[in-house]
Amino acid sequence: MSDIPPRPEPFLQRTDPAAIDDLRARLRNTRWPDAPEDAGWSLGTDVAYLRELVAYWADEFDWSAQEAALARLPRFRVGVGGLGIHFVHARAAATPAGPAMPLVLAHGWPDSFWRYSKVIPLLTDPGAHGADPADAFDVVVPDMPGYGYSDRPSGPPLDTVAVAGLWAELMGVLGYERFGAAGGDMGSHVSRYLALDHPDRVVAVHRTDAGVPVFTGDPADLTPEERAWFDEVTAWLAAEGGYGAMHRTKPQTAAFGLTDSPAGLAAWIVEKLRSWSDCDGDIERSFTKDEILTNVTLYWLTGTIGSSMRAYHANAAIPREQHARRVEVPSGFSLFRGDVVRPARAWLDRMTNAVRVTEPPRGGHFAPFEEPELYAEELRAFFRPYRAAATG
Repeated sequence: MSDIPPRPEPFLQRTDPAAIDDLRARLRNTRWPDAPEDAGWSLGTDVAYLRELVAYWADEFDWSAQEAALARLPRFRVGVGGLGIHFVHARAAATPAGPAMPLVLAHGWPDSFWRYSKVIPLLTDPGAHGADPADAFDVVVPDMPGYGYSDRPSGPPLDTVAVAGLWAELMGVLGYERFGAAGGDMGSHVSRYLALDHPDRVVAVHRTDAGVPVFTGDPADLTPEERAWFDEVTAWLAAEGGYGAMHRTKPQTAAFGLTDSPAGLAAWIVEKLRSWSDCDGDIERSFTKDEILTNVTLYWLTGTIGSSMRAYHANAAIPREQHARRVEVPSGFSLFRGDVVRPARAWLDRMTNAVRVTEPPRGGHFAPFEEPELYAEELRAFFRPYRAAATG
């Protein structure tokens, strides 16, 4: 990226038309793999669906329209921790109850600020969407280093502990001494470490998952509910965790092909959007083609698939004692119906001060994008008792 701004500066990305011409040429020259007859999605990404998606990407998808829509979000860049960080900073409409509550939203993989693009207006101006205007938030959505339009570390990738430290610094730069934190996927871990390492600043933390569990105690101390959940996670990792093993161990090997082939990049991401969303096997029940391709095109144009995967490698080295720490900051969990490896309540009580746990009836791993209205209401309800602590 360009020079690192010492203070927040407005950010507007304008894509060089030559980059889109190159993308379309690569798509039209895709060298397609074979597949067993009627394999569908059973072996990974369905070849027939990807052919359809790639044809649409090459000839019908309007990136300029999607880029213009994203540009309507108030986006900035600023130097934090020696890196240029891209972020959305959407200030709330005026509320009858005084200042809006500051809230930092942490994304995961394979996405970026894109994950929250639908829900931001619902959080900043709830009154315009049929909710209580007093529940408005000042929303900050940063791209993690190596994702989206944030800088890629030139040295070792940053783990979620380090990213949490960056977000605490960013919130300070923006003038927020106390705030709420929320996230899912890798962003769930970022939010967790924000609460662990900055409990004097984080008034409450909301998460949509608890990640893959790491237990450092005596297995005999686990409840039957926890042991059953651990078995479910083990089975899920065996069936679905190949991508993560690659990311944790040899991300650079996969990065060559995924950075060079847009069809390959789409295959890598689309399979996860389908598997992890609440779509009952039909990806376009959760995402339109334009929405899928906006996310994938962000990865393509920024060249960040390799740097995003390296974050898994960094997280694999987090010391086990970090996983043993209990979050004492008030914690809320919205365990959406279609999400993966949904945690046992006993585990949440063991590892966090879980004051609210709900199970929304719709939505999956990308709930802020799949079900923005439901997600927004979950955040409003959870953070309501903590507003005074963040704004007083």
